[in-house]
Amino acid sequence: MQQSDRAGLLFALGGFCLLSVGDAIVKGIDGAWAPTAIAAFRYGLGAIGLTTLLVIREGWAPLRRIPRPGIQMLRGMGVALATVAFFGSLWLMPLTEAISISFTQPMFTALLAALFLGEKLRWQTVLATLVAFAGVLIVLRPNFAVIGLGALLPLVAAFGMAILMTANRAGAGVASALAMQAYVAIAATVLLVIAAIAGHLSGWGELQIVMPRWDVAARVAFIAFSASIAHYLIYLGTSYAGAATVAPMTYGQLLVATVLGWAFFDEFPDRIAMFGASIIVAAGLWLWYEGQNRRTGTAAR
Repeated sequence: MQQSDRAGLLFALGGFCLLSVGDAIVKGIDGAWAPTAIAAFRYGLGAIGLTTLLVIREGWAPLRRIPRPGIQMLRGMGVALATVAFFGSLWLMPLTEAISISFTQPMFTALLAALFLGEKLRWQTVLATLVAFAGVLIVLRPNFAVIGLGALLPLVAAFGMAILMTANRAGAGVASALAMQAYVAIAATVLLVIAAIAGHLSGWGELQIVMPRWDVAARVAFIAFSASIAHYLIYLGTSYAGAATVAPMTYGQLLVATVLGWAFFDEFPDRIAMFGASIIVAAGLWLWYEGQNRRTGTAAR
């Protein structure tokens, strides 16, 4: 393995693991603030930071004319949906189980890419999707009986991220990486603020917005900062080693989530749940491996 590949893998692994730290902090908030408010505040801070950095590096030009605004809004919608759904799921079910179910995202992405981008839907994708959802059913076994439809929130989060990934492919190359990060943060903030206001006006108790305690606001600010660092590390990882090479590092999140869930929330998934999570991870790794082989074969020809 080349030095650059090793560095890329370590950067990506650090970034993905840091995301699990942020997830654990969100879980610790546990209903002290509405999930819509947390998500809006988190992305609002991110949008301010990224926009400021964008203006410093590239001037005002990228903001005067945003390329493909429909695609940017779709990216923001995917992030907004994924964030609110995942934050809500963390308060309803164990951290490890919520994260393991969210790993169905690559399967959703492959299906959406086939439907809307014209990419070929391979039999390997269909098989991996069916196997992954069998794993999801195993993980959901106890949760669905206890919390009902709320147990499906990690799947909603995975679908939201799949929307983002598909839209990323559709809008690839229209702006710099920094500009694309700023656009998605801005779009997500706008949509999340609207969602937060609508949730508050709905009268639903869990979505009522109140003035948060200072420590809650501080924790969300830290989440925004740590997530920005995490995504930067992942970006460095892909720059050094390539996106396909570092993709399996995302499963480091599951290991960190398991340790944090056990250490801070006295959560440890039972054997059946871990078996289901293993099936989901195996399906994702197999789909990645098949994709690697297909790209290698195409390059050889």
